[in-house]
Amino acid sequence: MDERQEIQALRRELEQANYEYYVLDNPTMSDYDFDHKLRRLEELEAARPELVTPDSPTQRVGGKVADGFQEVRHRVPLESLQDVFSVEELEEFDQRVREALPDGVEYDVEPKVDGLSVALEYENGLFVRGATRGDGQVGEDVTENLRTIRSIPLRLPEALPSLIVRGEVFMPKKSFERLNEERELRGESLFANPRNAAAGSLRQLDPKIAASRGLDIRVFNIQRAEGRVFTTHTETLDYLEAQHFKVIPHDTCGTIREAAARIAAMGDGREAYPFDIDGAVVKVNNLADRAVLGSTAKFPRWAAAYKYPPEQKESVVEDIVVQVGRTGVLTPKAVVKPVRLAGTTVTNATLHNQDFITEKDIRIGDTVLVQKAGEIIPEIVSVLKEKRPAGTEPYHLPDRCPVCGAPVARDEDGAHIRCTGAECPAQRLRHIIHFASRDAMDIEGLGPAVVEALVGAGLVRGPGDLYRLEAEPVARLERMGKKSAENLIQAIERSKSAGLGRLLFAFGIRQVGQKAGRVLAARFGTLDNLMAATEEELTAVPDIGGITARSLLDWFAEEQSRHLIESLRAAGVSFDSTEAPVGDRLAGKTFVLTGTLPNLDRKEAAALIEAQGGKVSGSVSKKTSYVVAGEAAGSKLQKAAELGIPVLSEAELLAMLDGE
Repeated sequence: MDERQEIQALRRELEQANYEYYVLDNPTMSDYDFDHKLRRLEELEAARPELVTPDSPTQRVGGKVADGFQEVRHRVPLESLQDVFSVEELEEFDQRVREALPDGVEYDVEPKVDGLSVALEYENGLFVRGATRGDGQVGEDVTENLRTIRSIPLRLPEALPSLIVRGEVFMPKKSFERLNEERELRGESLFANPRNAAAGSLRQLDPKIAASRGLDIRVFNIQRAEGRVFTTHTETLDYLEAQHFKVIPHDTCGTIREAAARIAAMGDGREAYPFDIDGAVVKVNNLADRAVLGSTAKFPRWAAAYKYPPEQKESVVEDIVVQVGRTGVLTPKAVVKPVRLAGTTVTNATLHNQDFITEKDIRIGDTVLVQKAGEIIPEIVSVLKEKRPAGTEPYHLPDRCPVCGAPVARDEDGAHIRCTGAECPAQRLRHIIHFASRDAMDIEGLGPAVVEALVGAGLVRGPGDLYRLEAEPVARLERMGKKSAENLIQAIERSKSAGLGRLLFAFGIRQVGQKAGRVLAARFGTLDNLMAATEEELTAVPDIGGITARSLLDWFAEEQSRHLIESLRAAGVSFDSTEAPVGDRLAGKTFVLTGTLPNLDRKEAAALIEAQGGKVSGSVSKKTSYVVAGEAAGSKLQKAAELGIPVLSEAELLAMLDGE
């Protein structure tokens, strides 16, 4: 078998394995065999790049980062549906249909996936383009991101000249939970619901990010099928299933009463779907009947979307408990008398934060209305104050962390209250991950998965424990091995000399970012000198204001912080600055960096400017002193020209730094 034949054979095997795993949910190939065959295919394609095709399984990992999304005019408009909100309105829809179709009508009923609508275009059986719905006439080209969704076939069994399929991209509930857990560990804002997460993922300019999000799709309509004729909608769905698409579950109903009963059953069983639904869609099944009914300027007359009302029920707040998240945020939760909502028994409801509690005046003992926000998270809608028992008191979050006892502090935006403990067990994973991150102590190989494994095995309880690790127990962890363990221990050892600037950022002190860490290190030289500084001495440092100074003093005063510092001191971590002393050559000047510089990256250039007392901003304004421009400088250079701001090359910046 030559290379071309082997490539074709591997592609067929891997395509079939993908179909069985992601569409049929019935894999016959082991993960090991799949990975082995995929690696072999990658090797062959690397050796013969002229044989790489867009439908190869190797192309699902995400290609190059896009500059932006191009507009796509849909060849067949992607119409929206008319909403109905009650059985009575559904019956009115049926009456209008039967007036136009006196010989009778059959309906198809499908769950309405709460995701992002897309059109998939195939030419001669190959996936060539995918676009968001947009306004129905014009959408955005998200082809590369859609390629990463493994349940979308890249090559179809039947090669029609042209096939356009409509579907709904969504984030499965399990993927949504995993994604938010990862974002919480990284200190990033959480997605409100799977629909927002799916939309945000599909519109990533970097397809590799989209590929990591675990998106899925259900197709529900053929927009165009050149070379095929169908009689009913159910025939089209059967055809799509035969073409290896994941098709929306559906039922045919002879009357609108049957359709209404099916809609109610879908609503009761919505928890069983892997995707969120916000309603059900009723469609006339016969395609000739659809042609008779036609469309209005906005909607097809042959379909309607039944929207489920948010189910609300009364319950009683039996207690309010406070959880501490992985980033230290205190989240209050109401323990409510069990109540059945949207197919599940609810015993807890989120209270979001103190402002939410205060605004609604929620108290222990109150009778409240509870609903599922976005059909996922139970929340309190309102308090029935006429049912409030005597003697209740307003609720306030504690002023100390319920897990570790450290003081709590409000975030700068005032939305959240956060534990300040340096060794709070609730934040253990987050603290260690941040401590080891690239901009902090830069411990190569110590990513979130390894940290979780170390913590789970009881080998690490805080950042100080990293420096007492030995290779042998680390090597016994899953997916580590002797060599990986030795490399990790060496990386941890190297981090001891990262310097005070990085260490200050690694501590995770509120208000102390990378820049403040560098400035403080350059000014005080050692951690002990910094710890001995007064508030007046701290605020005398450029860019260190009163809030940052107070945050530093409070953090150093905490017992947990002192324990962490002493554990690092005992391990031999350097507390000395590696930063050059701050000069004043550029004091009072603000710089904006744009484009690619010949020799310096932006971080290096910014560090040099800040080392001479200058400031670096991300946007051009009248207060900007200079714009430093490199190759492919964009709108910032144009803005500088409009405002008459001097533009420097890298060489001119370096000359200025040298005092020339």
